[in-house]
Amino acid sequence: MPETTTDTSHRDAFLWESSYPSFVSWDADVKPRAVYEMLEATVANYPDHPAFDFLDKKYKWSEIGDLVRRFARGLQDLGLKKGQRVGLFLPNCPYFLVAYYGILRAGGTVVNYNPLYARDEVRHQINDSETDIMITADLKILAETVIDMLHETRLNEVIIADFTDMLPFPKNHLFKLLKGSQRLKVNYADKRLTKFKDMLAERGEPDDVDIDPETDLAVLQYTGGTTGLPKGAMLSHSAVSANAEQVAHWVQPIEDGKHKMVGVLPFFHVFAMTAVMNTSVRKAMEIIALPRFDLDQTLDLIHKKKATVFPAVPAIYTAINNHKRRENYDLSSIDYCISGGAPLPVEVKKDFEDGTGCVLVEGYGLTETAPVACVNPLIGDNRSGSIGLPIPCTDVSLRDPDTGKPVAQGEKGELCIKGPQVMLGYWNRAEDNDGVFTEDGYLRTGDVAIMDEGGYLFIVDRIKDLIITNGYNVYPRHVEEAIYQHSAVEECIVGGLPDERRGEIVKAWIKLKEGCTLTEEELREFLSDKLSRIQQPKRYEFRDEPLPKTMIGKLSRKDVIAQEKEKAR
Repeated sequence: MPETTTDTSHRDAFLWESSYPSFVSWDADVKPRAVYEMLEATVANYPDHPAFDFLDKKYKWSEIGDLVRRFARGLQDLGLKKGQRVGLFLPNCPYFLVAYYGILRAGGTVVNYNPLYARDEVRHQINDSETDIMITADLKILAETVIDMLHETRLNEVIIADFTDMLPFPKNHLFKLLKGSQRLKVNYADKRLTKFKDMLAERGEPDDVDIDPETDLAVLQYTGGTTGLPKGAMLSHSAVSANAEQVAHWVQPIEDGKHKMVGVLPFFHVFAMTAVMNTSVRKAMEIIALPRFDLDQTLDLIHKKKATVFPAVPAIYTAINNHKRRENYDLSSIDYCISGGAPLPVEVKKDFEDGTGCVLVEGYGLTETAPVACVNPLIGDNRSGSIGLPIPCTDVSLRDPDTGKPVAQGEKGELCIKGPQVMLGYWNRAEDNDGVFTEDGYLRTGDVAIMDEGGYLFIVDRIKDLIITNGYNVYPRHVEEAIYQHSAVEECIVGGLPDERRGEIVKAWIKLKEGCTLTEEELREFLSDKLSRIQQPKRYEFRDEPLPKTMIGKLSRKDVIAQEKEKAR
């Protein structure tokens, strides 16, 4: 198990402190506490402030707090014991927030599930995490899968929300809103099925549960599974609450109780869990949410609701930049945007800032760090192409991936992280824990980075994504950044393919902006002064359709390479 405190004996080596905004201190007061205590503080301090706007149905923080209290009591009456795993299989909605905090208040552990998982993936995660109770909605695509799991897994209780209970408009509008999603008529004669609204009956206060924030699990957050089966990162109450507190210290220009947060990233994903949901709770922001990302609905939401804070992934900012009718939407209300989940191309950042007048900063994190570890400052030196500076209480060390020794400033090394937000380890994966932590307690990220003289970090690439061609190292991200400089390029993925003579060759998959043309020869000429001959892609593939993406909207190198291998069979 890693240390949860950061050794400050080498503070003189913390180059990044000199680049901190004046209002931020590296050793900020970040005390261990139960996650639900954040909500209780916000409910006490901002009871009448708006908390959640879901398709025009609105909740105040006092109302959210009351629903959480009732749901926690309902779970305890259902028999929930301390530490018992409860799954969330829901789209973005108010009941996600209520269930998440209700589970934690009742003493349970949240297990986030991707609602688009295939049945085999859901089955694996239920059994691996030992989930006993699942919370879902009566949308057919969700409820059918979960109910079937009662017969195929250890799952023994399903709580089902009537999705229309959360809507302010007639039920027949739901079909259009969710683009064809149908509701399932649930047979509640099965005693293992419970209505969500029945869990909200007034039964009195929930019992207090003795929580040790540093050792008791708040969330089992599963990794994306890019290197095999997904693993459950064990995030303690302290890790989750500390990360929200660290972010709150970093984004102080976003004043408590005065902002509107765009909630289109999926809450089940670790980025949105902290950057959207928990940060909004900590800073009493109003969450303006959609059940899932839709470009036109998102633009309409910002335009009409005058949202001010907009975390997203680069693919979303790219889509907005290239929207045919972007000028029809007033996006000037946006003050601050934080990009994560994937590298933010410099041109995408510039175009979005020019088009909105906002400050767009790139950050960095991992499932294993709850997730935020580094972010560019909202005020001050916001360096394009950099993931920014380590946030308060976070120590980073760049190390030779072979020897484990720290590298000199300015040299490439594996990014290693220590801080209160780091996971306790992987659930039931002792063999994986041995390799992910250094002997002195740093988390190995698998990402190669460089630190400049100001302490800003620049990700070069992932160790496992490194392309070795003719014995030379080629970093896909570096090649992608060069290609993105061409004004005709909308999306780009670079990866390595097996080659008998060279070991691997570099290939680029590209989607052009609508109405633009570009030939391979023209692109090679454009890149001639930006990439060496070794780094130049040997093959190009121009696609008319968007490149494959993950659920959160991140361009997926894994999927495009899998498609390539399938074609080669």
